Amino acid sequence: MSAGWVAAGVRGRGLLRRRLGGDGASRLAALPSLAAALAELGATPYGREIHPGMDLAAAQHGVSATMVWHLRILAGWGPPLGAGPLRVFAGGFEIANITGYLVALSGGQVPDVYELGSLAAAWPAVLRSRTAAEVRAALTSSPWGDPGSEELAIMRLALQLAWARRVFDGSPGAADCAVAYGALVVARVIATGSRASLGPGAVRDATHLLGPGWAEATSLEDLTGRLPRVAARGLDGVRALEDLWRAEARWWSTLDTAGAELVARPRADASVGVGVAARLAADAWRVRAALAVAAGGGGGLAEVLDGVA
Repeated sequence: MSAGWVAAGVRGRGLLRRRLGGDGASRLAALPSLAAALAELGATPYGREIHPGMDLAAAQHGVSATMVWHLRILAGWGPPLGAGPLRVFAGGFEIANITGYLVALSGGQVPDVYELGSLAAAWPAVLRSRTAAEVRAALTSSPWGDPGSEELAIMRLALQLAWARRVFDGSPGAADCAVAYGALVVARVIATGSRASLGPGAVRDATHLLGPGWAEATSLEDLTGRLPRVAARGLDGVRALEDLWRAEARWWSTLDTAGAELVARPRADASVGVGVAARLAADAWRVRAALAVAAGGGGGLAEVLDGVA
């Protein structure tokens, strides 16, 4: 038992008490406009990144940025050199930074980025890159590994599956969630007919997570029958691309539940930090979804919100 993780656990549970939760997100979603939702959200812990007049994309980014800030705080509370599992968990935000930067390099709009601080694995090196080839080289020399291409679609899939593999291997207590996430990525590839965007590294990572059977799947139903049970449960009833949102909502619910179980453990180790991070991430997803509902006039999407309540 680490004294650092004891402190992180105590303070992390304090962070969890500041979540909106399912009821708070439902109230937010019921508001009649994005402006009303922003006014409500500004008085919550998410308010540090929320300002009147934001559009939906900026507001959702602000919600996620608050979650990143909380992760950085949590990592600082842990033992020295103990932030590795949280750095791995934060990889999804680094993927957003990297893919957004690649869009900017190709002439697209420069996106908002997440300030990762010590949670970054490759972002500082990527930010010094001036071409997609240099981005690929920066990733290759980092824990992400070679994405296998300089093409954005291929690189994005490689990073998503590499993140799942890194969580599986390096975030205590989160292995099942990593497997289920890997299955979601593969399911979307199959549903959209984009197998050609899976490079060799992505195929290796998918096989590491899901076993070899997934590669022979010809449909979503076929895929479900070839997956480990923990991943197959998440895709139950998903038969077409338009059904995948249900599987994604189910994944967030699974993540929240797994996080609650980790936080409730009596042991004080890195898994408690992972559990706190998982619950914070699920809450941020709920709030982003609630903002989208409010921006559309309020109400609706209750099934999705209830799925992670």
